[in-house]
Amino acid sequence: MISIDTVYQRVLALANKEQRGYITPLEYNLLANQAQQLIFEQYFYDLDISKQITTDTTSTSDMVELIENKLTSFTTIQDVDNGTDYPDNYRTGSVYVLVGTVNHEAKLVDTNEAKYYLYSQFHRRGLFRNPIYIKSSISGSDIEVYNHEGLVTNGVTCEVISRPEKVEWGYDVINEKALYNASRSVNYQLHESEETELVYKILALAGIIINKPGLAQTAVGLDSSKIQQEKQ
Repeated sequence: MISIDTVYQRVLALANKEQRGYITPLEYNLLANQAQQLIFEQYFYDLDISKQITTDTTSTSDMVELIENKLTSFTTIQDVDNGTDYPDNYRTGSVYVLVGTVNHEAKLVDTNEAKYYLYSQFHRRGLFRNPIYIKSSISGSDIEVYNHEGLVTNGVTCEVISRPEKVEWGYDVINEKALYNASRSVNYQLHESEETELVYKILALAGIIINKPGLAQTAVGLDSSKIQQEKQ
């Protein structure tokens, strides 16, 4: 979790330092949600790119693990109705089948590979602890899950990745000034390591949206400094 107020104060301090103008609470709340969503979407792009790298390196594995850890706060385990219908969600992750008291992760395969498992008695026995699933071609269904006994309709769950909750810098107006009110605020769900990235993103968005090019230039400068630091 990242404090909505801490990020706002950092954004205001940088904007003021560069004499780029004031970002109102209403503007900040709008930009804050856009910035959080951009960072959240970037996780999936980076994850897809990392998983497409065929060379098995420690750095690639570390990157995948890092992104998956950052997605933890957005991930829950929910039931798959009838073993075929995903719950309403933004994205889904791994699928699990309950065997006794243990959840076993199911492997995603294509239709031809599924037939290979299901029509061979030898390989079918292996599905007891290693279930499989395919993307369903049946209208109204999402997936079909199979174990050693055939189609599974009970005890199927999946990871559900939800969008970040809408953040808000809550405030009260006293003597014509907006004063922070923690009880009316909603913090960022992003990992703590994303705080500085949020500041950069909000500064850049502010420069574009409220027509203050200087702010965007400041953010670009900060990004360049950040890249140099990471290279070092």
